[in-house]
Amino acid sequence: MHQLRRRDRRLARRVQSEPDQRRAFRLPAVGADVVLVGYFSAKQKDFEMLMASAAAELAARGVRVVAQIVQRRGVSDGGVQKMGLPHSSRTLLTYGKVREVAQVCDQANADAVFFVASLTERQQRTLTDMFGRPAVSLSDIFAAD
Repeated sequence: MHQLRRRDRRLARRVQSEPDQRRAFRLPAVGADVVLVGYFSAKQKDFEMLMASAAAELAARGVRVVAQIVQRRGVSDGGVQKMGLPHSSRTLLTYGKVREVAQVCDQANADAVFFVASLTERQQRTLTDMFGRPAVSLSDIFAAD
């Protein structure tokens, strides 16, 4: 009987989530300052070109990219088996890189943080709380158009 109560309590604590409905994020006003963050594995050699094209796409929409930060997986540690995986399922990045992005955002007084990689809703919420400004994926922006 004790196991049943414990199991029941765990089920009651779970939040019933709706199907994956991403809320549409609107781009900040024209001339807004944003930080662009890329997450790439070491196998991806053209990451600089991808970052440049993402920055050009944002600039075409009237947004100013004030800083670009890249997190690479599998370059220094982690091994070949983990190159495709995020460093953290909560934040996608390492904790040190999250602090670096937050510091750059504060110094540049950025309005938002854009990620080249797609983010889950949980990652968006967590990173938005950590940065103190919206953290969104570029794929969400392009899907909203």
